[in-house]
Amino acid sequence: MKGKSANRFFSTGVRSVAVLLAVEFTPPSTAALAAGHSTTNPPPKLNLQEAPLSREVKAATSLAPVLKKVAPSVVNIYSTVTVRERANPLLDDPVFRQFFGGRLQPREHKEQGLGSGTIVTSDGYILTANHVVQGADKVKVALASGQKEYDAKIVGTDPLTDVAVLKIDSTELPAATISDSDTLEVGDMVLAIGNPFGVGQTVTMGIVSATGRGGFGMGGYENFIQTDAAINPGNSGGALVDAEGRLVGINTWIISRSGGNQGIGFAVPINMARYVMERLTHDGKVTRGFLGLSLLEDMTPEVAKQFGLPDTKGALVTGVEPDSPAAKAGFKEEDFVIEFNGKKVTDMRQLRLMVSETAPGTKITAKILRDSKERTLTATLTAFPERLLTGIRRPQPGAGSQEGDDSLSGIEVADLDTRTRRELDIPNNVHGALVSRVEQDSDAAGAGLQLHDVITGINRQAVRNADDAVAMSEKAKGEQVLLRIWRASEGGGGTLYLTVHQTKHH
Repeated sequence: MKGKSANRFFSTGVRSVAVLLAVEFTPPSTAALAAGHSTTNPPPKLNLQEAPLSREVKAATSLAPVLKKVAPSVVNIYSTVTVRERANPLLDDPVFRQFFGGRLQPREHKEQGLGSGTIVTSDGYILTANHVVQGADKVKVALASGQKEYDAKIVGTDPLTDVAVLKIDSTELPAATISDSDTLEVGDMVLAIGNPFGVGQTVTMGIVSATGRGGFGMGGYENFIQTDAAINPGNSGGALVDAEGRLVGINTWIISRSGGNQGIGFAVPINMARYVMERLTHDGKVTRGFLGLSLLEDMTPEVAKQFGLPDTKGALVTGVEPDSPAAKAGFKEEDFVIEFNGKKVTDMRQLRLMVSETAPGTKITAKILRDSKERTLTATLTAFPERLLTGIRRPQPGAGSQEGDDSLSGIEVADLDTRTRRELDIPNNVHGALVSRVEQDSDAAGAGLQLHDVITGINRQAVRNADDAVAMSEKAKGEQVLLRIWRASEGGGGTLYLTVHQTKHH
């Protein structure tokens, strides 16, 4: 180390565009969307049937009886968004504006959205995907029969789970039966119902490929059901149901190279969607518990070994928010959370979900490992701060192995100064050595170190500046070096750990 030297993701809604001149549209605020919904509203009355699915193998010649029960609950959703185009920057020039301004005025256009939804109460509550109705100033719902269409009101939306709740003015509607998505198992048969590409209601069949999927860096609460049941654009918001026709998920997105189904589709578990719906209908917004921990995204066996942990099942603390419930409870960086309120913690995503779905004001206990010793901490959760709602970010470390002379060769570092912090948007509370150069064939580059990363620790020792980093790299012993990194991401940044392996030459 040298010192101060010089797959594609698709949401599954469908949009078409019609250009026109129109008046300016301002999307409704969250408060406006929730207007008319008192905080004393009773929760929607759902048709719950939470018994686990019978897994006795039976020969079946048709699923028609199951579909006759649930298909009428799945509706088509049509949304309209008025988008104002940005003004031509040349209009800032008064001379240009004088001659050409009349022909270059900002225009607006209408975007038509197509998706699906699922009726969950007989009096008109509908679950759909947030991206189907996001920013819409007009939403219509058509029943599966095609015989009736309704104007829908947006009760509320939750971008962090991609769930939205609509309401139509009707009664005696065919509401879906709700199951307990926590009882799903890999291999269970599921059916996806929706309106792909606007062809009309379509049913596809597959199995549960995985549960608890996450880590896609989508900036929200990721706990998806993965399925190979065909999901295509237009299916968003539609139903994922089990073999008994009970709603287990809301279809939301796919991974695809072509834009169409390739057997990797995802749905929001109905238990998560229910929690969001109850909060939106009762409070007009989703209130989440807040502990105040930053957690390592990618917990690898190598990182666990460096910290002397028994395995990777848990969540490693990389930061503690000042004055947060976690800070008051005594959490520290490098604590390893293994239990939350009596439930085992498998990874950071599960811990985030458990905290978020615990009501503010709740007193919780957390079991941690600190210096290989088990401790129990107690905290009282607060409400998730509004200032952090747009700041959930997940830096993704690279992986691999390249040849080099020693673990930290091929890296150049520099001190952080005021100008650098401003240009790279590095917060004042981040201290360390700025990576100013990384040789592409170095071990550090192979481990995922990137230009403009900030090295904040080496082998669990704090790095204050470039001189520290150089001195520690020269003293680093062994075949592996653990780097603690702060990495900027869109709108912010976060901490991750990289294990650099020294390449042996023969």
